Amino acid sequence: MKLTTTPLPGVLLIEPAVFADERGWFMESFNEARFDAAVCDLGLPAPPHFVQDNHSASKAGVLRGLHYQLPPHAQGKLVRVVQGSAFDVAVDIRAGSATFGQWFGAELSAANHLQLWIPPGFAHGFLALADNTHFLYKTTDVYARDCERCIRFDDPAIGIQWPTVAGVEVPLVAAKDGAAPLLAQADLPAH
Repeated sequence: MKLTTTPLPGVLLIEPAVFADERGWFMESFNEARFDAAVCDLGLPAPPHFVQDNHSASKAGVLRGLHYQLPPHAQGKLVRVVQGSAFDVAVDIRAGSATFGQWFGAELSAANHLQLWIPPGFAHGFLALADNTHFLYKTTDVYARDCERCIRFDDPAIGIQWPTVAGVEVPLVAAKDGAAPLLAQADLPAH
C-alpha cells in the first residue's frame, strides 16, 4: 500500500497493492496493523479503530455532503468506490488550522482502487460520476444524529471545483444537504 500526503495535513490518498493476472485481480482493502504503521511512518498519529462500515449506491449526478459529526462522535472515514466512480472531497473545518476552509478532491473508482483517509476535523462529500456508483466507508465512530452536521457543497468561500457529469445540469442533493449552512455559519468542532 502506498500512502500519499495531500495539501490538507492528515488527509491521505491510498493506493493499495493490486495483484492481477488472467483470472482477475486481488487486493487487501484494509489491514489495521499495516495501515496504522504506514500512517505513523508519515509522522501522523495512528487512526482510531474503525467501528462502523457504510455502503451507499448513487446514480450519476448525486452529490452527498459535506457531512461531519461533532464530538463526542467525530468521525474519521476511510472511503473507497467498489463500483462506478466518484469525485471525493475533504474540507478542513478545524478552527485555527492553517488550511481551514481548504479542500482536496480526488476521483475514486472501481478501476483505480484508490482510497481516501479523512481524519476527524474534516467535512466530507462526494459526487457520483457514474450510475450505480457504490461507495464504501469505514468510520471511527458510530452515526449519531444529534452530532451530525452539514456544510453547503457549493459554498463560494470553499470553492470546490466539482466536475461536470454528462447529462446532469444540477447535482441531485438531499433536502438537508441543500439547506445546509455555509461554512461561516456552520456549527464547527472546537479546536
